[in-house]
Amino acid sequence: QVQLVESGGGLVQPGGSLRLSCAASRNISIYTMGWHRQAPGKQRDLVATITNSGSLNYADSVKGRFAISRNSAKNTVYLQMDSLKSDDTAVYYCNAVQPGYSVSYWGQGTQVTVSS
Repeated sequence: QVQLVESGGGLVQPGGSLRLSCAASRNISIYTMGWHRQAPGKQRDLVATITNSGSLNYADSVKGRFAISRNSAKNTVYLQMDSLKSDDTAVYYCNAVQPGYSVSYWGQGTQVTVSS
């Protein structure tokens, strides 16, 4: 079992930046970690993932603007979000998946609102 707690969301103006954090309750070095988001009335979509070996994957809509990273010593994953747009407004969720297993863990989410 892995508990995930997101933080760092808030209200930001278009063009601004935010850094989200996801703190895990246990060592996450073997997990593929990801960020997903869900806007009102829409499905939850993948934003970015980072594997246990450091391979990165991004949704096309955030490439060049967002960066995912991990600090396994701190059991924490980050999402640096720059050049934010109104379309980035959503609840952002942290996710952990152990390779080879079907179990997926989710945090409670943190709200990001991009508005002037």
